[in-house]
Amino acid sequence: METAQVFRPTTIPRTGERNAWILSGFAIVIEVLMIWRFSTPPAWITILTVFLLLSATLISLSNWVDRKTTLILQPDGVEYRNGLRNVHLQWDQIEKVRVAGDRWGQRVHVWGMGANFNFRLLSEVEYQGKVRGQMGFPEGETILKKILKSSGLSLTKTDDQDRYYARP
Repeated sequence: METAQVFRPTTIPRTGERNAWILSGFAIVIEVLMIWRFSTPPAWITILTVFLLLSATLISLSNWVDRKTTLILQPDGVEYRNGLRNVHLQWDQIEKVRVAGDRWGQRVHVWGMGANFNFRLLSEVEYQGKVRGQMGFPEGETILKKILKSSGLSLTKTDDQDRYYARP
């Protein structure tokens, strides 16, 4: 590998984020109307409003992190950035890799000396039998193979949906 290769994940549509903020807005309006009309809204309305605001905020943060995520394969190592963390591991610092299956596809966990990161292989989100979106890295399998080859890791264990890689 002569030059750095930069990879970005696909991002899911932001309609969920938009819907969460719209619901939060409705809850705020209802809360204000209740305060105006009754001076004290029922506790459940306040709890619902706070829950919806917190949910919308967390969805927005998650989408922001996804948009900021980059994975860079360099001649000397791998770098992972997501807006909240920056991890750089030299190839010889990578100790183990785990590929774990879950309901949304496969997630790759990379552990090294004093740092770790994870990324998702490309997977599709289905709803009512239709593909509604994709998430993860489109080149995820290629990234995984390059990390394993460059760091000298090989398959050590397999169980259920998980694969473990380490140095022989």
